[in-house]
Order: sequence, then structure tokens, then C-alpha cells
Amino acid sequence: MGPHEKYAACVQGLKSYAANAGFTEAVIGLSGGIDSAVAAVMAADAFGAERVHGVLLPGPYSSDHSVDDAQQLADNLGIDAQTISILEPFEAFERVLAKACGGELKGLAAENTQARCRMVCLMALSNAYGWMLVNTGNKSEAMMGYSTLYGDTAGAFAPMGGLYKTDVYAVGRWRNEQALRAGEVPPIPENIFIKPPSAELAPDQQDEKSLGIAYSQLDRILVAQVEQGKSVEEIVREGIAAQETVLEVLATVERYAFKRAMEPPFPSDTFYR
Repeated sequence: MGPHEKYAACVQGLKSYAANAGFTEAVIGLSGGIDSAVAAVMAADAFGAERVHGVLLPGPYSSDHSVDDAQQLADNLGIDAQTISILEPFEAFERVLAKACGGELKGLAAENTQARCRMVCLMALSNAYGWMLVNTGNKSEAMMGYSTLYGDTAGAFAPMGGLYKTDVYAVGRWRNEQALRAGEVPPIPENIFIKPPSAELAPDQQDEKSLGIAYSQLDRILVAQVEQGKSVEEIVREGIAAQETVLEVLATVERYAFKRAMEPPFPSDTFYR
């Protein structure tokens, strides 16, 4: 499948799931990153822009450019967008949990608490208005356990759950190109494509540094093994990565199976068959 077919499958999957579940409107967190941007565009195409509600949820480490990029995306799409800061609830959790966490809420516990504060806000809106929460995760993150349980794994449906990170960029580029050809403003700001992906849960955090591998190489390993069933030896022989790297990636995939069990449903996994 090319970007066109993959994008269409994601949108149709989201549209069908929402209709079957009785949802007519959607809510989605807008971080200013590529995943939430592409998911938001898919939601607008599936529900109609007037029925998609974006929420900017800045925290202690959110950059100005991410907030600006998220707002520009919402403006380009013509979707409703509001901002709810998670600073106060996060600071409250820091105070309440400090003693129980050894004197300070820090490290992974602090990072994941931010993600869970965002989930609480999004689910409150979902419950208050009957909006379907659209998950923004992708398959690369799910395979590597690079997500927060009860945080960014929340949502009724994950339209990009069968797409690897490199696919997300590709379908986003394709969708922008289609807008240009139609004489429309490309929905996804260029800065979202070119900046290093980051969850912005810690100072200067970048996804690829946290993962210890570039998405381009990671996805080649995952597609070769998970989708094509190639052995470690075959992957190494094809020059995709060194044996140590391949073994480390596959061990991580196995270790985080419990997280994948908690991921929302997503379009039928036929992209690589």
C-alpha cells in the first residue's frame, strides 16, 4: 500500500468505528507533534471539521513552537480548539505524591503523571459532551512500549495504530500535497514535519534519543521482523542494523506486550500484507 491507500484506510476505519459506536463528534489532544497533527486531519476528514474539537494541553515543558504549531494546525483545518493548561493539576499531584515517592515526584513517574493529567482532561470533555476521544498513537510507539498507560494510550479508536512512525510522516506529506493540488491551505504546518519528534515531558527530551534509535532504522527492523517474518540473521545480512541492535529492539517489543494489550482498536492490520 502507498500513502494514499494507507491514509484512506485509516480515515475509513475511524469513520466506520465511530458510526457503529454511535459517535458523531470527536475530541483530540493537539500537542504540536506529527502524530496528533495527522490524527486530527484524519478526524476532520472522517467526522467533518465542524465536529472535531481540538484541545491544547500545555505542561511545564511544552515549547512555544509546539503550542503555535498546534494552534496553526487547528486554524488550517477549521476545527474548534481550546487550551487547558495541565500545570495546576500536575503541580497538585507533585505536592500530594512527593512524600510517597521519596520526597519528590521526579523522573519517569513525573513524566507519566503529565500524560495522565492530559488524559483526565480529554476524558472529562468526552464524558461531558459525548465526544469520542481519538487516540493519536502509532505502531512504532506501541511496539516499543513508548507510551504512557492510562495516558496517551487512552481513546476509543486509534486511526494510526497500524502505521509506523515513518508512515505517519508519509501520509501527512501526501495529505498536504492533496490540499495543495486542490488549491487549499495544507493542513499540517511545515515545522511539524521538520522538528525532532518529542513528547515534551522533560527538558530537551527527544523521542529518538529516548528510544536510542532513529525511527527510520527502527521501522525497517520492525517491518522486516513483525510484518515480513524475517529472522535476526536475515535482517543483519540485509544491512538494516547490527545484530546487537536488532536483538535489543526485539527484546523491547517482547517486553512491552502488556502495554499493547491496553491499546485502543485500530484499522485492520493489512498495510504490509
